[in-house]
Amino acid sequence: MAEPSRAQQLYGDLAPKMVDIVDELNFGDIWQRPGLTPRERSLVTVSALISMYRASSLESQFKLAMQNGLTPEDLGEVVTQLALYTGLPCATMAIATLKSVLSTLSD
Repeated sequence: MAEPSRAQQLYGDLAPKMVDIVDELNFGDIWQRPGLTPRERSLVTVSALISMYRASSLESQFKLAMQNGLTPEDLGEVVTQLALYTGLPCATMAIATLKSVLSTLSD
């Protein structure tokens, strides 16, 4: 039996249809389209989440971005690039989130 997806773990008991949307539509369809590489999709997704100040979603997307080939240095550059466009609060939130993710990965 497959391990439950992150969506199933977080809210599967409360919103099973939401799990379907996230798992099947988002990761099963949108993320699998041929127009962008997974690395490029991660760049877009991380940038959007930083811009919207979405720390809770950014944590898992930073992890996925690194699985998709982005380095911590790449992600630091993304945050730096966005600082002038999104504002320092968004950028400092993103750096703090990235540092937290990196510290959990090195443990």
